[in-house]
Amino acid sequence: MPLSDHEQRMLEQMERALYAEDPKFATALEGTELRTYTRKRVYQAIVGFLVGISLLMGGMVAQFIALSVVGFLVMLGCAVVAVTGWRRTPPAGATPPRTAGSGRRQPRQRQRRSMMTRIEERWQRRREERDD
Repeated sequence: MPLSDHEQRMLEQMERALYAEDPKFATALEGTELRTYTRKRVYQAIVGFLVGISLLMGGMVAQFIALSVVGFLVMLGCAVVAVTGWRRTPPAGATPPRTAGSGRRQPRQRQRRSMMTRIEERWQRRREERDD
């Protein structure tokens, strides 16, 4: 489902705020660092899920219902984090190649514009798919 105009403006505003507040973090999330960050988060969620299973089983063996409920909630939370993190992981070739000239990065304004262009292109594709 495409984003509404209001949601699109809110997304742009959040993006500008992120760049203004912490540009180093924002640029780190653009490239391959995002892949490693989300992959690491998914792995942590899987370990948390296993801990939740052990809490659930331990609570059942000890007949301590509260421990079982906590284990179930930990499992549920970790499953949600793992699934949403897995969906957000960009494909392997998603990072744009750097130009061979100077090793400097492009200005933030230009990067932001290209990101918004990509979002608009995706939105148009979704509209076209929905109309077909």
